[in-house]
Amino acid sequence: MEFFKFKRDIPFMSYGRHTTTISLVTFLFAVFFLATKGLNFGVDFTGGTVIEVHYAQPADLPKVRAQLATAGLPDALVQTFGSSHDVLIQVPLRHGEAQPSSAGGAAGQNKAGADLPEQVMAALHAQDAGAEKRRVEFVGPQVGRDLVENGAMALLLVSLGIVGYLWLRFEWKFGLAAIIANLHDVVIILGFFAFFQWEFSLPVLAAVLAVLGYSVNESVVVFDRIRENFRSLRKAEVAEVIDNAITRTMSRTIITHGSTQMMVLAMLLLGGETLYYFAMALTIGILFSIYSSVLVASPLLMLFGVSREDFIKPEKAEGEEAEELLP
Repeated sequence: MEFFKFKRDIPFMSYGRHTTTISLVTFLFAVFFLATKGLNFGVDFTGGTVIEVHYAQPADLPKVRAQLATAGLPDALVQTFGSSHDVLIQVPLRHGEAQPSSAGGAAGQNKAGADLPEQVMAALHAQDAGAEKRRVEFVGPQVGRDLVENGAMALLLVSLGIVGYLWLRFEWKFGLAAIIANLHDVVIILGFFAFFQWEFSLPVLAAVLAVLGYSVNESVVVFDRIRENFRSLRKAEVAEVIDNAITRTMSRTIITHGSTQMMVLAMLLLGGETLYYFAMALTIGILFSIYSSVLVASPLLMLFGVSREDFIKPEKAEGEEAEELLP
């Protein structure tokens, strides 16, 4: 199905030097902000107090957040848990707070010395006396460190898996170009979160991993068409082969990414605070995955010297040169 037809090939590769330069500068800025500002890790990674509260009526989350901010807890994360009557409140561990003796104990003490769960419940009871505390748990910093390490390991394993898959399916130049482009997307997402100091939580990490898979899928589609073009467009130059491959897949790219972004945009605008940063990470990832698969991965292929000989093996038969397609 092709809703958008292009009569002429778009000369993407003529802009390859400029696009890769822009990508390099953006990548370096992202690395700079990650090194200087760092990520604003959420309770999942830093540790803190988790309180589950039940309401007789559907909870008004903006009002709950306002009550906690008035009580001196403006950084508390409030979200529904299971139903609109159950609310999960996560309060990050602050500098100077004491930690409980065990992971299953109550929360630590805040700066004023009052018990944190009781402080939270007192703030909630000021507006709704029917709020009922159901559960209190403490997420220790050690758990957060383990999550950071496991998350980094997940990113590494996914990246290696992508390289191996593309290496076997295509050729090493394609695998190297794809992983550079995909890691470019991931670092850009992390750079945005570091620059704006948005909260980096487990859902955001899941979004980053999803972007890796999403981005490599787009690269595979373009690479497949490039391989086919090398076998069918025998007289075309490498740049012309790649330009034709990208142009012929543009309709599919617009439809796929447009429909996906519509769904993500709905989560971003209507999903509330719980899904906001998850959807934001996906939005950045989708936009940059389009850019990287077309204007980063493909120019890198030319830089690595991809040629028709990577797919067509020349052989001599009876004193004449013949060409045989590689499997």
